[in-house]
Amino acid sequence: MKILLTLLLWAILLVLCWPLALLVLIAWPFLWLLSIPFRIVGTVMQALLAFAKALLFLPARFLGHRDRDA
Repeated sequence: MKILLTLLLWAILLVLCWPLALLVLIAWPFLWLLSIPFRIVGTVMQALLAFAKALLFLPARFLGHRDRDA
């Protein structure tokens, strides 16, 4: 569904301003390549925060506290 919506928005942009639509079509892979390091940093930060949370709640788990979500 997300791909269909993206295609529809690009088609509308193509009708309204075709040079900008072609620029987006050419620039999109380069922008995606530039975003890869930020995705990696985001994943690493998420893992570090999950590790810190697990480390901070470790004493409670040893004492027998059960999480409501699990």
